[in-house]
Parts: sequence; C-alpha cells; structure tokens
Amino acid sequence: MNFVADQSVPRPRYERLRSEGHFVLAIAEHSPGIADPEVLNLATQQRAVLLTADKDFGELVFRQGQASTGVILVRLSGLTSERKALVLSTAIQTHGDEMPEAFSVVFPTVVRIRHRRGAH
Repeated sequence: MNFVADQSVPRPRYERLRSEGHFVLAIAEHSPGIADPEVLNLATQQRAVLLTADKDFGELVFRQGQASTGVILVRLSGLTSERKALVLSTAIQTHGDEMPEAFSVVFPTVVRIRHRRGAH
C-alpha cells in the first residue's frame, strides 16, 4: 500500500510500515512544513492514503470537501512508541482493503472507517 505520512506521524510508525513492504513518503523527509491542504493534495497526487495524528484533516475532507484518496487518523495516546507502531500496522493489515477512499480512525482497541457519501 502507498502512504504519505504527515509530519505528525513519528518516524517509528512509518518506518515499521516501510519494513513491511509499504511505500511511505514522509513529509518530514520530503517537504517539512508544508500546509495541511498541500499534504492532502500530495497524497492524492501520489494515489496514497494519508497517515496523520492531526484531526484538522477531517475538516478538510468532510467540511471543505477536499479530494482525498483516504486518510488514517491515528489516535493512540497512552501507548508506548513500539505498541503504537504495532497497533497501526495491525489495523492496516486487518482493514487495509477498506481504507483507500475512506476516513479511518485507529484507536488502541478499535478501527472506525467512514466512507464519504457517494463512495462505495
């Protein structure tokens, strides 16, 4: 699967995905400091799902209607860094087929996937 990792996603999480064979373009490595709409646009251009811990992307996708090829909002507070990487990896392994074109939220014990109206 292809991902763009927003600056809010720490390196251990996207490095784990890379080690599992996923392509991850990390904003911190590629274009640090670019604005959220540009990040979302880059993910769309790359046909990648955006990984983020920033809730503002929900505003861009749902309220402003910005195009998206999928967003995964990672909400894993209270876990160790290693555990966060494992939970994210497991969520993608389990639900990866449903995540493109959707807005997914990964919590420690549940994954919520919401498709935009008209999609799927």
